[in-house]
Amino acid sequence: MSRPCPQRIRIYFGCEGQSEQSYGKRLNQIADEAGLHLHFDNDVLQPGGGDPLELVKLAIFRIEQKRRKRGEFAHRAILLDRDKLQQNPAWEPQISRLAREHRLLLIWQEPCHEAFLLRHLEAQSAARPPTSELAMQSLKRLWPEYAKGIAAMQLAGRIDLQAVLRAGSAEPALEEFLHTIGFP
Repeated sequence: MSRPCPQRIRIYFGCEGQSEQSYGKRLNQIADEAGLHLHFDNDVLQPGGGDPLELVKLAIFRIEQKRRKRGEFAHRAILLDRDKLQQNPAWEPQISRLAREHRLLLIWQEPCHEAFLLRHLEAQSAARPPTSELAMQSLKRLWPEYAKGIAAMQLAGRIDLQAVLRAGSAEPALEEFLHTIGFP
């Protein structure tokens, strides 16, 4: 007689675009490899236009839609590019309030996803390129085959559990998220 598989813990993972969605898929693969029973609902928040306030509002709307169809999420997080916040600093208090009210963990990518990925690479956890352009240049120098929209399978060659933990040590919100969902 086979033992029933434990039910997977549902995690809402809001993504600005395809690159973040691939990252969420890769996190799910790493969780599977570690024997964790997690299910990431990687939700590309389009159309969002890069406006972080609108992305958070859309995530909240989608969480409610998905909750009604399939039940509650155990955890909720969203990846956001911090460089977009500079367009309107008044967004930040509104975003923080909405996130608190809806139990949504904000994982700010400083300044963008490419810089966030850069901090996963060996000896790069302290890398803080000041602009998105410099972040892309730095990442491409160390990872020439990287391109926006990279697939989770391509991330697997560079992003493993150790890389995620390395980035978590440099990114407090990522570390909080990993700890909350049970990463080792």
